[in-house]
Amino acid sequence: MPDPSDVVDVVGPAVDRLRGAYASRDAIRAVFELPARPLRTAPLPEGMDPVAARYLGDRGISLPYVHQAQVAAHALAGRDVIVTTATASGKTLAFTLPILDAMARDPEATALFLYPMKALTNDQLQVLEAAERATGLEIAPAVYDGDTPRVKRPRIRQMSRAILTNPYEIHETLPYHHLWRRVFANLRFVVIDEAHRYTGVFGSHVAQVIRRML
Repeated sequence: MPDPSDVVDVVGPAVDRLRGAYASRDAIRAVFELPARPLRTAPLPEGMDPVAARYLGDRGISLPYVHQAQVAAHALAGRDVIVTTATASGKTLAFTLPILDAMARDPEATALFLYPMKALTNDQLQVLEAAERATGLEIAPAVYDGDTPRVKRPRIRQMSRAILTNPYEIHETLPYHHLWRRVFANLRFVVIDEAHRYTGVFGSHVAQVIRRML
């Protein structure tokens, strides 16, 4: 885990440059330094497949953060979980661990990842590809959205166990659910990342799409 002091060494000089820059120095009214909080870790839940620990070890992590271990425990118990933590606090790892556990136990298990932005989707694809290499699991993660070439779509539906998409694509997909029989029949996890973005009328539309899918 990174040492909080390492972050301060980067942030401090950056703040000094902003305070001294002609374009921004008059716009800055105050600078506050918040003290670092102590690192809080916890062991993985008992009975979790060794693949989860192997994935952590590949990333140089001995123990997950407390909230990551809690998410894994709730997921293993079959509960729906929502995680609200600061940026870069490890939410991706929190939901990746129980998904890897499920895929290790059931070679047919699938997971669906919904993202509001294509850039985020592509970033998360790299995370899942790295997890596949680290664990040796056959996951075949793939992006399935409006930019996915039609010639690649059948293979993704037939082979991928981790499909990254968005609510719009799910809306377009549901009338053709018979083509997705393998994915939906073995679906163990649905990850709705950046859920706070789905608000207002747009949020109600997304909620209805999720209900239709379930």
